[in-house]
Amino acid sequence: MRRLLPLPALPALLTPLVLLLAACSGSSTASTSTAGAGGGDTDGKGSLTLNVGDQKGGSEAVLRAAGELDDLKYKIRWSTFTSGPPLLEAVNAKAVDIGGVGNTPPVFAAGAGSKIKVVSASHGTAKGDTILVPTDSSLRTPSQLKGKSIAVAQGSSAHYQLVASLKKVGLGFDDVKVKYLQPADALAAFTGGKVDAWAVWDPYTSQVLRAKQGRVLTDGDGVTNGLAFQVASPTALADKKKSAAIKDFLGRLRRAQDWVYKHPEAWAKVWAKDTGLPYDVALDAVKRTNGTRVTVAIDKGVIASEQQIADTFTQLKLIPRKVDFSEFVDTRFNGELPASTTAPRTYGKES
Repeated sequence: MRRLLPLPALPALLTPLVLLLAACSGSSTASTSTAGAGGGDTDGKGSLTLNVGDQKGGSEAVLRAAGELDDLKYKIRWSTFTSGPPLLEAVNAKAVDIGGVGNTPPVFAAGAGSKIKVVSASHGTAKGDTILVPTDSSLRTPSQLKGKSIAVAQGSSAHYQLVASLKKVGLGFDDVKVKYLQPADALAAFTGGKVDAWAVWDPYTSQVLRAKQGRVLTDGDGVTNGLAFQVASPTALADKKKSAAIKDFLGRLRRAQDWVYKHPEAWAKVWAKDTGLPYDVALDAVKRTNGTRVTVAIDKGVIASEQQIADTFTQLKLIPRKVDFSEFVDTRFNGELPASTTAPRTYGKES
């Protein structure tokens, strides 16, 4: 049995991180559809209220940190969710007008026939999407994963990254022993020596590396698309006033992301406080993944890339029907945004 993380580090891994982004845990059904982190609405001028789905340390935190909530002409009611899938369930139910998720939850929502529209995309590095192995593991290359046990959250961005990474080295999904585990359980299995590897995303990657409990066998750079999305309700988009508010909201998010790139240390402090992450872990995740994002147009490249993910999961029989991803996008807010092929930003040599 490998040594567990020291007890002081466990809360930072288990409690706050289960509530984080990326988004991405694909099979979680738990949600907390409550008022936002501040305990209520974001006050603005006017009577219109935009209902925004969020995740811990997500849109509200970054908008507030960047000063983008100071001059709203409408109100925002924040609802906090544990992951992308329940957030998209709320969008489908018209309980939320818009919310942010990773690259895989919209594919599963589309497969379920949900009423959603992807309205904004951002492109970041995929260096935080990793397959981790314990520090003392004998595994040195992904091709050595054949016959090994790997923990991953089903339907997550890490799930697709695992499939794609195996394919890159000539292995099929049935060549490994997959254990579908949500992050808290996967962490326990990984540090307890009960799995040989863990496919996961930032900030879990940064946490494990900082704790010296594992190392990166391979990452998603050049393997996955590094996309994240804002997804809206078609009903909200059909409302002229709410559509205008969504356009304004997306502009604020774009400016806030620019602020994050220019002020990584300031954002890491806010992110750490909001989520309970140690500051050094938050800064690592910002520089490796979170701060690299560029808002891009939802163009043919985005649609084709997501279609590939959808087709992959259909072939694995994890999505019940063929999905035409183009039917689940709305390009009205593309404007003058750069193409999806625009390279993510980087901070130079990584820590």
